[in-house]
Amino acid sequence: MTIQNSNIIEYLKNFAPLELAEDWDNVGLILGRTDAITQSIMTCLTLTPDVAKEAIDNNISLIVSHHPILFRPVQKISSESSEGEMVLSLIEAGIAVYSPHTAFDSANRGINQFLAELLELENIEVLRPMISLEPDESASSSTTAVMGAGRAGKLSQTTSLEAFLQKVKNCFSMEHVQYIGDLKKDISRVGIACGAAAEFMDDAQSLNCDLFLTGEARFHDCLRARTSGISMILTGHYVSERIAVEQLASRISKEFPSIEVWASKIESDPVEWI
Repeated sequence: MTIQNSNIIEYLKNFAPLELAEDWDNVGLILGRTDAITQSIMTCLTLTPDVAKEAIDNNISLIVSHHPILFRPVQKISSESSEGEMVLSLIEAGIAVYSPHTAFDSANRGINQFLAELLELENIEVLRPMISLEPDESASSSTTAVMGAGRAGKLSQTTSLEAFLQKVKNCFSMEHVQYIGDLKKDISRVGIACGAAAEFMDDAQSLNCDLFLTGEARFHDCLRARTSGISMILTGHYVSERIAVEQLASRISKEFPSIEVWASKIESDPVEWI
């Protein structure tokens, strides 16, 4: 069976409906032809020149990049800019680019749901509901029938912030993690929003969360968390999303076993810790 980009796109749209994307986002097929034959797919968190070169060198047909390229309106695409040079190289190599971004964040089996299950939260619900759906019988019993931004859930037993920080480090294979709050504070309910999503802290508090986990936050949002009494964990933007991009590659591979699919092998966090 010949598989085209359109087949992959249809699957991705069903998996992460574009109606879930934020109004400001740029999602969907950003570059390339829908009728092109798909022989190989690479997922990545962010499409940078080195990741684009990896795709070109490996004769990739389609890149599924979580963060979209051409995010802001552009007037020129030329080799005079690094993004223009990258886009031209992808076009010349016949590589298409699809970005699910905030639709993937919020999907019923998307990034935030994945993180909530990774941290073993129970009775998972959406922080900011968007679309109601019929229950997914194939999903776990904790999966909500509502899609939307962020997730919240309950720990199987109350624990201290210090102990939960260790759990986060273990789950994400991290040596260091940033936090706000009293290490001895009891944590029972946890809110989650991947990436840079401190704006969902109020939603977490409205659902009586003791802790809010996100990738990164501005200084004043950290002060607001400390003042309001909600603990906060910052894993780093890359860490909060890359793990789900790797899982997405596995999902696509299972759905289309005749196509070679993998997550970028050279992509790395631009932020380093010492």
